[in-house]
Amino acid sequence: MERILVSACLMGRKVRYDGAAKASGDALLAAWRQEGRLIPFCPEVEGGLPVPRPAAEIEGGAGGAAVLAGAARVLTTGGADVTEAFLSGARSALAVARSFDVKMAILKEGSPSCGSLTVYDGTFSGHRMPGIGVTTALLELHGITVFDEEHITDAGVRLRELGGDR
Repeated sequence: MERILVSACLMGRKVRYDGAAKASGDALLAAWRQEGRLIPFCPEVEGGLPVPRPAAEIEGGAGGAAVLAGAARVLTTGGADVTEAFLSGARSALAVARSFDVKMAILKEGSPSCGSLTVYDGTFSGHRMPGIGVTTALLELHGITVFDEEHITDAGVRLRELGGDR
């Protein structure tokens, strides 16, 4: 059975920076959960950050690849550098994905860890720009396809291509 790494907050776990969850009501995700296909994971918590925690963004909206390359940092609203926690969480996500031979993930859009289409621009103004998070960048670098919570149907298509059921 093909396993899928999924943001823990999408599964209802209260792990987000504000102590909340962003549970998905998607029927396909619920079916995969029932099948035992999903591996919930929060890279920020696994990287050592507490819940709740200050909001963080990638400086300049540079994106996860720049963080992986050492060309950008992840900073909190107060200016604290939490880059290492984000890198550690990304590495942990990759290790878990590899241990289950994961080929795809469904991660929370907009997150500095998990965004797959957009990230915040680093100004803490609520403005998003095209880009990917640190964990998404590392997973994709290692051949793992990442979808956001609005593209679960596309993830289902990919699962069928991989030989999974749905």
